[in-house]
Amino acid sequence: MTTLSPSRWRRILPDANGWRALPLLAVVLIVFDYSLGGLLTQSVKGSDGLTLQHFEEAWTTNAYLHVFVDTLRVSLLSTALCVLLGYPLAYWMRGLDKRFRAMVLALVLMTFWVSILVRTYAWIVVLGNAGLVNRLLLGTGLIHEPLTLLYSEFGVTIGMANVLLPFLVLPLLTAMLRIDDRLLHAAASLGASRFAIFWRVFFPLSLPALGSCVLLLFMLSLGAYFIPAVLGGGKVPLVGNLLDTLINETSEWALAAAISTMLLGFSLGVFWVYLRLNRMTETKL
Repeated sequence: MTTLSPSRWRRILPDANGWRALPLLAVVLIVFDYSLGGLLTQSVKGSDGLTLQHFEEAWTTNAYLHVFVDTLRVSLLSTALCVLLGYPLAYWMRGLDKRFRAMVLALVLMTFWVSILVRTYAWIVVLGNAGLVNRLLLGTGLIHEPLTLLYSEFGVTIGMANVLLPFLVLPLLTAMLRIDDRLLHAAASLGASRFAIFWRVFFPLSLPALGSCVLLLFMLSLGAYFIPAVLGGGKVPLVGNLLDTLINETSEWALAAAISTMLLGFSLGVFWVYLRLNRMTETKL
């Protein structure tokens, strides 16, 4: 029987600072893991004991599958829109003078000072049939009748991207500011063009942070509830809205728990794929 050496014990047991985090860990286990365990238990609980019928119902019902597919599509589109808007914005902010960068950063942070409720309802004024976009297009003669921008996947995607965009810009900008400019200068001194410097030096260095931001945004959009409820008008139900209906209207707690567990498993699978891709990228670099 082998015994652990003192050095092995020191690696396993927390240090002095680690012991101080144990109360916080206990709170997390009680508040989060206990409720999560209750969710998992409810999903397999039946009248005659343990059962998988709730998972079978969630998987074989076309309406639930359509809601999940719609949620996945809207989440991917809103995340992609945030990347298309947020990455160039963060890259542009990185090249600004510190004073102007602080001003632009303040404008980005101002979005957190306005309630999501207000920001979401503001899009009704912009995207409605008599909203700013339709009035502008009608006034220029590009269209002859209002476009259906509100209460559609388009409106939900725009609203979600508006809310999630700062969650990409801020951490991505922080990561970009940590990239050593001497690497870019070295590439320039070797005759690389500006595009080559960006694509072969800067972008690979910012890719890990971009991947983490994309994962964060995608996870947040999967569980969105308020934005689809307001901008979707009941016509674009996502998983969050479906769970609200099952719990508060039909009282099908077990089915809601099964769908939530499936969504949790899907999220963990996405996170596992991200870790694998990130590890492969680090190995190639």
